Amino acid sequence: MAQSNEIVTLAEPSHTGSSPLEHLLAKRRSVRDFQNTTVELAQIGQLLWAAQGITHARGLRTAPSAGALYPLELYVVAGRVNGLAKGIYHYDPETHQLMKIRDGDHQDALSKAASSQDWVKAASAVIVFAADFERTTKKYGKRGIRYVHIEVGHAAENLFLQAEALELATVIVGAFKDNSVAKVLQLPDDLQPLLLMPVGRK
Repeated sequence: MAQSNEIVTLAEPSHTGSSPLEHLLAKRRSVRDFQNTTVELAQIGQLLWAAQGITHARGLRTAPSAGALYPLELYVVAGRVNGLAKGIYHYDPETHQLMKIRDGDHQDALSKAASSQDWVKAASAVIVFAADFERTTKKYGKRGIRYVHIEVGHAAENLFLQAEALELATVIVGAFKDNSVAKVLQLPDDLQPLLLMPVGRK
């Protein structure tokens, strides 16, 4: 598939919502059954912001990070997203933009890398969390590995709750072949995939 440096600027994230946090917490569930329909680019942008968006002039983000070192990198494998061509995109929190990494439909390949879990292929898009562990371990040593795992849990729960607020569904997928996912996404050697979150309409 062709590579691209296409930049997609996302809509400004909303900082207000109509659903109380307690309501979202009560409704949050793992969903593996998605409608065969599209989601909106603005919704994808809101999900990405919820997981790793900038919320402070000093660059602080929506999820806590040990030492504010931010080892996480987010990717979108887009299938059926209005306003976004099929492909793989990297999210830049500082600019709230996507950069296309690969053209084409890669959800089938990603599903095969995840033990052929059908919901990875059936979702409208899949958000992939990867990490550069060295950003954290260079300061905290081996303990930093635990801190990265804690951080991805915070970020994923943020995305979960934001999906619920948008009346979307998602689930955490942790069963996959790391090397195969890295190959699909063409991840650089310093990044390791940690989890996948298929997203779609309930």
